[in-house]
Amino acid sequence: QVQLVESGGGLVQAGGSLRLSCAASGISFSTNGMTWYRRAPGKQREWVATITSGGSKNYVSSVKGRFTISRDTAKNTVYLQVNSLKPEDTAVYYCKPSGFELWGQGTQVTVSS
Repeated sequence: QVQLVESGGGLVQAGGSLRLSCAASGISFSTNGMTWYRRAPGKQREWVATITSGGSKNYVSSVKGRFTISRDTAKNTVYLQVNSLKPEDTAVYYCKPSGFELWGQGTQVTVSS
């Protein structure tokens, strides 16, 4: 059974940083890529970043240079380091493994101006 638990969100001022975590069970990072998405209030879910099973990383243009996706295979955890936060980054952040239509509860990031 695949399970996802996101954590690490919070309330920060603009320019601040957070490290979001996604603890995954029931999947293997050697075969499953992992993606971070976010949903801002009143908006549709947006793709943020992906790390493939081979370790390649891709980002939406609005976060390039500010966000970094990484993984720890020993802990089966994927991270999203979010730096230089802006109010428009305010959203619930979710992780999702490739090949599964499965979502965790998400973690709320709120950036004050």
